[in-house]
Amino acid sequence: MTDYFTLFGDSTLYNHNRNPCKYHDMSLLKLEVILMKKLPILLFILCCASLTACSKGQQINGHNTRTAFRSVKALKNRLSPDARIEFEVSFWMLRDSIKSEKDFLNAVDGKKPEEIIGLGKELYQQRKNNGFPGYEKYSSWDNMIAQFGKERIDQDNRKSKEEPTDKANDVLYKL
Repeated sequence: MTDYFTLFGDSTLYNHNRNPCKYHDMSLLKLEVILMKKLPILLFILCCASLTACSKGQQINGHNTRTAFRSVKALKNRLSPDARIEFEVSFWMLRDSIKSEKDFLNAVDGKKPEEIIGLGKELYQQRKNNGFPGYEKYSSWDNMIAQFGKERIDQDNRKSKEEPTDKANDVLYKL
């Protein structure tokens, strides 16, 4: 940098032709040079990170149980209420049917909600054909999902009703 820019007694920065430079302070020049060198690298890293993050956003991360449950929770919240119930039932049916945690994580890793629902439907049909207890009361997959949906609505309605004893035991006071 000293080859191109020099400082004279009046603290003005001059270029190699001894013309005043736009940089009144050497720190501005250093900052711009650093930004010019690092900015393309930073933008490249940022683009790669965002593309990687977005490409796996609709899949279950089955690297371990915690990440699998976290990604299922995120996926579930993006689905419509009907698809959400199908997805939840399918996921937990798969979890129930595959006893080994490692095998379960391998089975669900990288799967999209539609694929999990498809696996759940297949498992339902296998269990229904094999006379698995509890499945005889449902005539079809859609019937079972409708029943679970109705139960979910009933649970939500029960939660929303406040019991009178709850008000009496409330420790929050109006100030």
